[in-house]
Amino acid sequence: MAINHFHLTAKERDKMSFPTNWLLRNHLIKGKVLDFGSGHGTDVKELKKRKFNALEYDPYYHPQFPDEKFDTILCHYVINVLEKEHELRIIMRISKLLAENGVAYICVRRDLVREGYRTHKVHKKTTYQRNVNLPFKSIYKNDFCEIYSLQRFVDRESDASCIFCKPTNKSNYIAESPNLYCIYDAYPVSKGHVLIIPKKHQSDYFKLELNVQKEICEVTNLIKKYLDKKFHPDGYNVGVNIGEVAGQSIFHVHVHVIPRYKGDTPNPKGGVRHVIPDKGSY
Repeated sequence: MAINHFHLTAKERDKMSFPTNWLLRNHLIKGKVLDFGSGHGTDVKELKKRKFNALEYDPYYHPQFPDEKFDTILCHYVINVLEKEHELRIIMRISKLLAENGVAYICVRRDLVREGYRTHKVHKKTTYQRNVNLPFKSIYKNDFCEIYSLQRFVDRESDASCIFCKPTNKSNYIAESPNLYCIYDAYPVSKGHVLIIPKKHQSDYFKLELNVQKEICEVTNLIKKYLDKKFHPDGYNVGVNIGEVAGQSIFHVHVHVIPRYKGDTPNPKGGVRHVIPDKGSY
């Protein structure tokens, strides 16, 4: 696989980008603002001129990762230049930075005629581009670009009776991906106990679409890295209850990621085998 010099796709501009300008004209930029993947930072400079509390983040040009929450997050043309496997990670990082009732606006290009690796016309180094379609609300589209809006799943309005379709404890929210969201368990069995939950209601893990099952695996890996950094556990149990006889009490799929610590039980041997009492030891 070629090295992707994705940062070379950032354009040096002397005026605000089209998507930020459109969002501004439609009064959608509010509160504390983050430009995620800001490139050289022109949009932030222009927003500051207009008295917005705005911050830029770019892994190459402005690499200090923010440690706060934002009411508005802008992410323009970033996902188009990243390989597919990085898309989910970027969306999760963005969602994790959203304040309660905040909105992220993700803009993607719609004028790409050739996908894959290419040699940058100016810098003569390898970059990458691909078309992107996201499962979020589209608020603007023309032949050049499309703007999606992402609001935290736990902040959306819903009349559902299922507690995972309409979560009430917003403070437990961690992050989300296109088809899943992650929260701390309200009744944790260990420090950092996380639930990974499909946004679409389904009671049976085995009836989930294969792409959602695959996404669960990817999100589990990312949550593990997050928990490693935050809580430094010594091990993990990962599991899902499927059916009443298997202990499922909320009939909306949810995967448990349970950090384990040395000494949290006298004898951990057998692990998940202990779901049937007296059968764990061998």
